[in-house]
Amino acid sequence: MTDQLNLRPAEMADAENLFVWRNDPDTRKGSHNSDEVIFESHLAWLEASLDFPEQNKPEKNKPKQRLLWIAEVNGVAVGTCRADRVENAWELSWTVAPEARGKGFAHQMLSKLVHYFDEPLVALVKVGNIASMKVAERAGFVLKQDTEQEGDILLYTRRPS
Repeated sequence: MTDQLNLRPAEMADAENLFVWRNDPDTRKGSHNSDEVIFESHLAWLEASLDFPEQNKPEKNKPKQRLLWIAEVNGVAVGTCRADRVENAWELSWTVAPEARGKGFAHQMLSKLVHYFDEPLVALVKVGNIASMKVAERAGFVLKQDTEQEGDILLYTRRPS
């Protein structure tokens, strides 16, 4: 794999790609919330996510509570990853564009992403999402527990290196 994957901050111009990826049937099957999303709701979510510190009202010097990136290879978007502040950790999630699956991009995205943080990380992976389980484990996450919430979710944790 010689292509260099880069992460850049997401922006409103990414709305259509993110919407298509989110509503892809395989993405939905592996997601905690498998409902289809309508475009207007997606736009509202993205706008709030890009300006997420608190109730869509950024405050000076207040750290962001959500970070959203687009993964690109040779200038082409191949996926997205997100970090949400939860208690004393960051919860990471990722999605690979349907046309880019099976090329190792999820591992590359997560491997780059974990180095942005010096705090504990968690990833909630739906039972049966074997690809995401393997990606999490390969990136140094350890299965901490099975949870019985929202249809069998696996909790993976990773301490800063």
